Amino acid sequence: MQTAILHKLREIEEKHAIKLLFSCESGSRGWEFPSPDSDYDVRFIYARPFNSYLSVAERVDNLQFPINDELDVYGWDIRKVLKLVRKSNTTPFEWLQSPIIYLQEEGFRDELWTLCQDYFDARTNIHHYLGIAKGALDTMENGNEIKIKKLFYVLRPLLSAKWCLEKNGIAPMTIGPLMDLLPGDLHRQVTDLIQLKAGSAESFVIKISESLKTYISDEFARVGEASKAFQKKYFKTEGLDAFFVKTIKRYDY
Repeated sequence: MQTAILHKLREIEEKHAIKLLFSCESGSRGWEFPSPDSDYDVRFIYARPFNSYLSVAERVDNLQFPINDELDVYGWDIRKVLKLVRKSNTTPFEWLQSPIIYLQEEGFRDELWTLCQDYFDARTNIHHYLGIAKGALDTMENGNEIKIKKLFYVLRPLLSAKWCLEKNGIAPMTIGPLMDLLPGDLHRQVTDLIQLKAGSAESFVIKISESLKTYISDEFARVGEASKAFQKKYFKTEGLDAFFVKTIKRYDY
């Protein structure tokens, strides 16, 4: 699959006359709890030729493609990415931490990741993650039955929100460090669930324990209430502007 992904990325680069700066795996494979039928969620950041950014014409700032052969591929223009970083959007934060990198220009990820540290807003990140967790939690039926995929769409965002609250920093992308926030007995439960998910279809329905259900409910309420103490931050553009200009000049072709 690695070869097919790289071929697809180079095909996109040539067809759309762009420069790919970074590409990674997102979704459950990047989060390190895939199922056998998980798609490959390939994400990328690209730049267009320098002069195209000087046009008064509106430009598309993303590229999306139909899901094909287990490949779910899309990418964002570097300008869009930097706009989202300014809003403390969690998606660029996660992409840059992905453990599965398909391609990258030397130094690009490290420079952008360093820049991101100055644009972390705890309140924004916590609310985003709790929103994802709630959406997945709402799919639970009969009190404790939920698809195993959806359970992890509750657990990872909830633990990410908890990380942002307690450590006041960008949450890790992968599940491992986040699980360190769990009590010992629940850590063991979730470890077993990850192993179960690795051999089960994403639609597989499980019954979660009362202890895990209570923990989710209590932590959701606690983190949500505690987040009210954070003031929303508003960030200036100077650092992002400088990085943007440097990047599109560096990779102009």
